[in-house]
Amino acid sequence: MLEKAKIDRINELSRKKKDGTLTSDEKVEQDLLRQEYIKSFRSQVRTTIEHTTFIDPNGDDVTPDKIKRKREERNKLQQGKE
Repeated sequence: MLEKAKIDRINELSRKKKDGTLTSDEKVEQDLLRQEYIKSFRSQVRTTIEHTTFIDPNGDDVTPDKIKRKREERNKLQQGKE
């Protein structure tokens, strides 16, 4: 998760942009902060999906193979670190 101070700064820069008072340096800062925010958000969503098991109404595991492979890769990496 992105630090609260960075999120607050993103919001502050957004308000300045709406007011038309955003400088070129602040525009660069805003772009960098947004990229960092998007990267963090995607990572959180990816982690959530990789830790989710999908069950159909019959109680069968229907988790997509791609997610199962990612779990296996993550487990192998974790075992290698131990």
